[in-house]
Formats: sequence, C-alpha cells, structure tokens
Amino acid sequence: MENTEMKTIQWFPGHMAKTRRAITANLKLVDAVVELIDARTPMSSRNPEIDSLTAKKPRMILMNKCDLADADAINAWVSYFKKNNITALAVDCKSGKGLNKVLPTLKATVLSELMEKRERSGMAGAPVRLMILGIPNVGKSSLINRLAGSKRAKVEDRPGVTRTKQWVKLKDNTELLDMPGVLWPKFEDQQAAMRLAFTGAISDDILDVETLAMNLLSYLAESYPKSLAERYKVEAEEGDTGFMLLEKVGRKRGMMISGGEINTERAAITVLDEFRSGKLGRITLEMPPKEGE
Repeated sequence: MENTEMKTIQWFPGHMAKTRRAITANLKLVDAVVELIDARTPMSSRNPEIDSLTAKKPRMILMNKCDLADADAINAWVSYFKKNNITALAVDCKSGKGLNKVLPTLKATVLSELMEKRERSGMAGAPVRLMILGIPNVGKSSLINRLAGSKRAKVEDRPGVTRTKQWVKLKDNTELLDMPGVLWPKFEDQQAAMRLAFTGAISDDILDVETLAMNLLSYLAESYPKSLAERYKVEAEEGDTGFMLLEKVGRKRGMMISGGEINTERAAITVLDEFRSGKLGRITLEMPPKEGE
C-alpha cells in the first residue's frame, strides 16, 4: 500500500540555537540585514524567527536561484513583498544574475535615510555594514563570494554544517557579516518543511526519499504536468497517486530489478536530483498568500 505521509520533520542541530543568539548579539554592529531565500519556496525558506530577531533593522530580501523558479511566480512574490514594505530582488548567486543591482538598490531604498544622514553629517565615507542571513544551503557563501569577487566565504553544500560568523570586506566600502545558516526549532507547518526537503535544504539523511519523491511528483502532476511529460515522457492521469507516478518514471527510465519490479528508490533519487538541478524546468513550489489569508 502506498504511504505518502511524511514523518514529522524536526531538524534543529544544536549549533543553530547558538547562531540565533549570535544574530541578536551582532545586530548592533550592522546597518541592515540582507535575507537570502530560495525563489522556489519564498515563504517556506524564510525563517520566521528572523522577523522578530531583526525587527528594528532595515532589511532587503534576495530571492536566490531565480533561474530555477517560475518567472511569473517570481514577479508575483516581488509584488507581494513590496505590498508588505519589503524590497525584494530576484538573483542567482551562482551565475551572478541580478547581483549588480543589490548594493545600489539597498543604498537607494532600504538605507536611503541613513545615507542622507551620513551625507549631511560629513560621514559619507563610513562603511556600510550588512548582516547576511538565510537558512542552510540557500546560497549565502555564493552570494558573498560573488559580491567580493573572490572565494572569501567557504561554500558548503551539506545543510546544517557548522560555520562561524565571518566579516568580508568589499571594494566599495561595504562590509558583510556572514552568519551560519539557521532554521527554526520547530516546523509548525509541515508543508513548508516538505518544500524545503524538496529543494535539499533539509538533509536527506533524515527523510525517506521515496515518500519525498512521491509527494513532489503529485505536486508536479497538479501544477506542472508539462514538466513531467517533457522530462520523463509521463502523462499524469486522473487518479494517479504519487507512487504510481514514481513507478511510471522508473519504468520509462528502465530502472528495473529482478522479477520485473521497478527500482522506486533509484527513481526517487533521480526525480529529486533532477528537480534540484533544474532539469525539470523552472518550477515554484508555492505562490503568495491571497488578500486576507
């Protein structure tokens, strides 16, 4: 019998509690906070604790991995954040797309009052200090290295790997404070946790990859059926369960084992890897809340 129920995801390595305390302690050292999120999961990849931890600091949101996300959805999210008085930009930290706009936009909008105040008081040359925040594996190190023009920040692909804070100086008198990735201690919204698992922000070691792939395939069948058809030559039919879709993918890819059985684990790993690398096309896993939600 198919089981697409995800076990309750609780993943909060001890060092993340330490990072949370460090954010509070270091806020007084910076002028603004730059929050990096995943453009495919804009709400789920926002740490709800950051709102309260950084409430008094000017903030900008960078929607990373924009080349992997649905273009129409990106525009909808930028508009949503704007309505909520948050400046948001779509960027891709690996290719550098959109990063040339980050500092100019931040100084012209988010920090406009501070820049004008410094100009009036003869402190225009004072460095702008920014804290870089985001959940693990969202691309903070890639962002810093791109802005710095060199490998100044250690890039770590494994989610949840401990790193200490580090300052990085840029050429245009800007200083970045990179903080280790931090997730919240409890996933109250298991759908949000599952979306993060789809993208690899949560370690696969604590999850059942087949169940995860079944849930992803069910979402794709509903929201992006053309992506399934183009990548796997699989047509999602009414009544297809996630397990049935996973079997279809395995059969199309020739992933058979003895006795004619389909290797669903291998098919699941393939689906997750190809989604995360963008081989299924530009896909967004959630849309902005509607008015009143």
